[in-house]
Amino acid sequence: MNYILFDGTVRKSLLPLTYTKPVAELRIGILTIREKWETYLGFTTTTLTEDYLEEKFPMVEMEQNVMINASFLPTLSLAEKIMKLKENQAIFKEEEVIAFFTTDSQEEVDFDNYEQIEFESEVLQIKNTWELFSFNGIALKADFDLITDGRKSQPIPEGVRFVNKENIFIEEGAEILFSVLNASKGPIYIGKDALVMEGSLIRGPFAMGEHSVVKMGAKIYGATTIGPFCTVGGEVNNSILSGYSNKGHDGFLGNSVLGEWCNIGADSNNSNLKNNYSEVRLWNYETENFAKTGLQFCGLIMGDHSKCAINTMFNTGTVVGVSANIYGSNFPRNFIPSFSWGGAAGFSTYQLDKVNETVSLVMKRRGVDFDEKEMRILEYVFAITEKYRNSFD
Repeated sequence: MNYILFDGTVRKSLLPLTYTKPVAELRIGILTIREKWETYLGFTTTTLTEDYLEEKFPMVEMEQNVMINASFLPTLSLAEKIMKLKENQAIFKEEEVIAFFTTDSQEEVDFDNYEQIEFESEVLQIKNTWELFSFNGIALKADFDLITDGRKSQPIPEGVRFVNKENIFIEEGAEILFSVLNASKGPIYIGKDALVMEGSLIRGPFAMGEHSVVKMGAKIYGATTIGPFCTVGGEVNNSILSGYSNKGHDGFLGNSVLGEWCNIGADSNNSNLKNNYSEVRLWNYETENFAKTGLQFCGLIMGDHSKCAINTMFNTGTVVGVSANIYGSNFPRNFIPSFSWGGAAGFSTYQLDKVNETVSLVMKRRGVDFDEKEMRILEYVFAITEKYRNSFD
């Protein structure tokens, strides 16, 4: 069977993270949503997404296909139901479609003509950016069970202090030096060829991807995910670094999500709690207003390729778009549009030629090419986000 992951109705509420990628590429727990589905289904998947992303994330359609709403996180029982879908059948969770069968000759999908199967078990759906870190502990535990089942961990090295050894899994090539691993509150997963430097204190649920580094003396609280090829230091709590991003120095990051290719300067901090302890509101691209999160703790949401200089301060519930460059003293505004350059003293537009130059240099350091596909995506995002920068000029 051919499985296609589609963005669904929540893509806009997951901006700025989905400006540069489909919903399926978001990371929560240990794996991306696509990686989870492919593991459960036992098949590779392709994507139905925005037109400007299709060149990088193409869809492969065959005679028979099952479309899956990528905002839903898979479970074994859900995957089994999906693999049994037949023509003119669809699986729903209340009013939201999870998956449906379709053919290449089908001109339109009318669910009134489908057999609608209600999925009655619990299932997580990611509808908002802040739910990525809010649900990260649940997703991390599920991923840990999924990818370690029937496998044996590498031994915990001498000199490492640990609690609840059965809840710690170390992949081949990982190195851990004189650190503390406390898996009493949730699993700890150390990816292939990762490095945990001496003096680090790690409390689960925690996961780090392949070739990532936790620097000396880091203090990391769960539920935190460090994606592949990341570097992390200082204090981190209940946050996700999607991949290829760095927070390599002292400073606090809490209840936050960083996209890919982000960098947090030394001694930068974000607030995750308002002084009056009230509910945090967060910028929502769908409504173009600040939305209630229902959360008391909510920090920083940062889109791909954004950076901040040393000693940057982010207020509670700050949203930073794609390819922003933030610097200066005092707190900048809590909604920073894509391709912004500046800080609390004011912003100007971060022009595309300068953006492309920086992105190329950053990606080259990791041995990744900044190709024409990536460039065209950034050019398109630059154009569609111009309205948010109109006040700069």
